[in-house]
Amino acid sequence: MKRLQIIFVLFVMIGLSACNTVSGVGKDIQEGGEALEQSAQ
Repeated sequence: MKRLQIIFVLFVMIGLSACNTVSGVGKDIQEGGEALEQSAQ
């Protein structure tokens, strides 16, 4: 049971530290989508 709690805490810490990275990827995808939308018009 203790091992499961440690693994859970590690995943939460990794997830929180990756928020900025995921946010950056989201912005890149959004900009790519906008570029495709403009080229389609």
